[in-house]
Amino acid sequence: MRNNILLVLIASGAAFAADAQFNGRWDISIPRDARPHGWWLEVSGAGTPNLKGRFVGFPGGDMNDIPHLAIQKDELHFDFDWKDYRSGKPMHRDYSARVTPNGKLLGLVRSSDGDAQKWVGVRAPEIHEKDDGSWRDGNPVEIFNGKDLAGWHGAVPGSDSGWKADDGVLKNGPHANDLASDQNFWNFKLHIEYRVDPHSNSGIGLRGRYEVQILDDFGQNPTLHSNGALYSRIVPAVNASKPAGEWQSFDIRLVGRYVTVVLNDKKIIDKQEIEGLTAIANNADEAKPGPILLQGDHGPVEFRKVTLTPLMR
Repeated sequence: MRNNILLVLIASGAAFAADAQFNGRWDISIPRDARPHGWWLEVSGAGTPNLKGRFVGFPGGDMNDIPHLAIQKDELHFDFDWKDYRSGKPMHRDYSARVTPNGKLLGLVRSSDGDAQKWVGVRAPEIHEKDDGSWRDGNPVEIFNGKDLAGWHGAVPGSDSGWKADDGVLKNGPHANDLASDQNFWNFKLHIEYRVDPHSNSGIGLRGRYEVQILDDFGQNPTLHSNGALYSRIVPAVNASKPAGEWQSFDIRLVGRYVTVVLNDKKIIDKQEIEGLTAIANNADEAKPGPILLQGDHGPVEFRKVTLTPLMR
């Protein structure tokens, strides 16, 4: 009997140890997706009774707590239910994944409409750089030349960006997609001036991964989706927005994972840590420099100044 109990305990311990390999933060790519983007997954408590998870990639783009999460026979399972915002039709997605011998997360997502996609996760890198006063300004770069779209491309391969330059202003059309800078950047300061229409919104993607929200929300209380929020992750300290139709400015500083946001000369986020990807992400490689993205598919928006200053030691 004692031997049997011992074997059960050993087997249980091995199972818990195997489950624990899912713990941590994962940056996820979808290899065959027509529109490149990244997802993010965090698992905690695997190998214990307190299994929890958070996910960016579910329709809508928020960071969502995972309501149903389980590990069965070395495979992670979770799912989401929602209603299609156009048709109101109930929808469902099932996600599953295994950890491969080389430490990657190999997964599959199946949708209730019959679609299925493979996805690959890698552990999110540790980025040790801090905004500690040791960084100096490099030479400023005018990413927008005020004349045309030179230095930019549409984020959806093979399609027209839907943007134009008109009298020194970048403008998106009704069927625009996100606009990406040709150059990639790591640590930097970004000064950008913009104007958003009533009831419209947009966003600025830092390294093509972290969205600073643009939203017509003058006079409203700050939330995770407010103007100047690090989308779905960091709430601004105050609402510093001007009314829609007025020119506004952002001064954004990014060092490692630490972001500072100044909206209309008022600091609203001060050296706060970005835990991971947001829904704007057009790539999941957090260890590499990435582009500046201008979100173009959420309503009318204009930009007239986009100046980036690299930060270096």
